[in-house]
Amino acid sequence: MATASERDLELDPDRQSPVPNRASQHSNRASRGAPTVLSGARVVLPTGIVDGGRVVVEGTRIADAAHGVAEGADVIDLTGHWLVPGFVDVHNHGGGGASFTSGTADEILQGIHTHRLHGTTTLVASTVTVDMDFLAQRAGLLSELAEQGEIAGVHFEGPFISPCRKGAHSEALLRDPEPAEVRKVIDAARGQARMVTLATELPGGIDSVRLLVENGVIAAIGHTDATYEQTVEAIDAGATVATHLFNAMPQLGHREPGPVAALLEDERVTVELINDGVHLHPASLELAFRHAGCSRVAFITDAMDAAGFGDGRYRLGPLEVEVSAGVARLVEGGSIAGSTLTLDRAFQRAVVVDRLPVEDVVAAISVNPARLLGVYDRVGSLEPGKDADLVVLDAEFALVGVMRRGEWVVNPLSR
Repeated sequence: MATASERDLELDPDRQSPVPNRASQHSNRASRGAPTVLSGARVVLPTGIVDGGRVVVEGTRIADAAHGVAEGADVIDLTGHWLVPGFVDVHNHGGGGASFTSGTADEILQGIHTHRLHGTTTLVASTVTVDMDFLAQRAGLLSELAEQGEIAGVHFEGPFISPCRKGAHSEALLRDPEPAEVRKVIDAARGQARMVTLATELPGGIDSVRLLVENGVIAAIGHTDATYEQTVEAIDAGATVATHLFNAMPQLGHREPGPVAALLEDERVTVELINDGVHLHPASLELAFRHAGCSRVAFITDAMDAAGFGDGRYRLGPLEVEVSAGVARLVEGGSIAGSTLTLDRAFQRAVVVDRLPVEDVVAAISVNPARLLGVYDRVGSLEPGKDADLVVLDAEFALVGVMRRGEWVVNPLSR
């Protein structure tokens, strides 16, 4: 982990984000009949790191390189680079100037594409607290995009959260997590609801956890004022995710350990972490990795509209947000309002600043979230038969290439 001097290190902003060749965003297909061979890179596989490895792509899938490569294959030399699985973000509110809670379908697609440019090949669209009727309408729109394969489902963060830990949510629109209310939003998502964040200590919270589990939806504990004992009860009822651990919940205390201790200690729980250098002190990140282990951590962005877009004034649901120097805060009250993070920056920071092993970062940014969503059979690792979703990083862990389902979103040959 990072030393004191390393924790003060700032990533070079010019190296944090790809500068895509926009002419190639939709036209660079890795395979038009012939397979593509990506060779020479340090490849991160489930079995470990392979130096000078080879990944073969045929159509939209990763092929079995052990069976040889057909004549006429397109060979791309990636010597000096890293090849890792595409990133999986289970908590993302928008990007590219677009909000997943309020944008049009075209705007949402632009937000999704913005994150693809930064390596996120699988994304769950998160909503914020809004009027219930409007939320149901948004759930319908997002479910259509999920059915089309553009997103991996919908995450409802709010309105079923604690007014004591509301963060950047409108207190006037918050509701208790009564099962009948929770059922309304999962029904509106037409089978595409993947996760609901709840303050499970509120009336109806435990029953709603059970309802979500019965319907195949992840119950996440977050924006909560729960005690340690109340959190344990929610986990025993079926909650399996800590929504952005440490943020919007009571802090760890020696007499009142609160939700943090319960969420870290239970092997059934995956803990979300926002590794942007703003939401978490490096020591908190280290604490989570030490106690949860790399198999239970999921890096998320919690991104809002400004991710990949720039500073300025935005809206997060009904609330106004000011983004300055990449940090988003509510205009009224100054609370942190999501992030402007992209997962390529989270990856680079984790390796360069936090000194985490590359394999652990791949687990947190690809493997674990894919398993959490139940899609590890097709994404999250570079294995034959899976979708050809992958990211190319240079020696300094800056993103230089992104492939999604066999098509280059950012072509490393165009840079």
